[in-house]
Amino acid sequence: MSIAALVAASAFVAVSIVDPNVATYAQDDGLASENQLAQGIGEVTGSGDAVQRDDLLVESPTPTPTPTPTPTAAAAGSSSSSAAAISLPAAAAPDPGSAQAVARDMVLARGWGDDQYSCLFNLWQRESGWNVYAHNVSSGAYGIPQALPGSKMATAGADWQSNPATQISWGLGYIAGRYSTPCGAWAHSESVGWY
Repeated sequence: MSIAALVAASAFVAVSIVDPNVATYAQDDGLASENQLAQGIGEVTGSGDAVQRDDLLVESPTPTPTPTPTPTAAAAGSSSSSAAAISLPAAAAPDPGSAQAVARDMVLARGWGDDQYSCLFNLWQRESGWNVYAHNVSSGAYGIPQALPGSKMATAGADWQSNPATQISWGLGYIAGRYSTPCGAWAHSESVGWY
């Protein structure tokens, strides 16, 4: 293939992927992830403006993201603690006292297994890097679970802006009410790019 043909094909693919005329919409009853915003399903930022993935403002260093595993189709409705339903590596044992350790304890207290914690770990790693102060300036999504708007987490505690336990508690309640389990939320996120 000639270089000119390769350049033309690359330009065609780039234009097909990025459409600056795609309008974006707010989702006020759930969470918006940066993936959702990149796909044009987030907050309106202006007439015909495309939302950029780099609009995510994180106020402290974000850990290196983990690879994105792919769940099987059976994962969407899974409420069991069987890891066979999802093709997902087990999350490493969290450091004691970390937000991940708090989340794992809360997951197990709900009667969910370590497979559900692995789904939650990967979901929130993708959403916020487990940063309690993660703030998406385009949508207003905030915190570890990227609540939209962040103030919804006040139902779990007045310290919702800075307390990981409060954010995790709210996030698990949201997931249980909307997706039944963290693996259900993970499967939805994998399917459409947000949860």
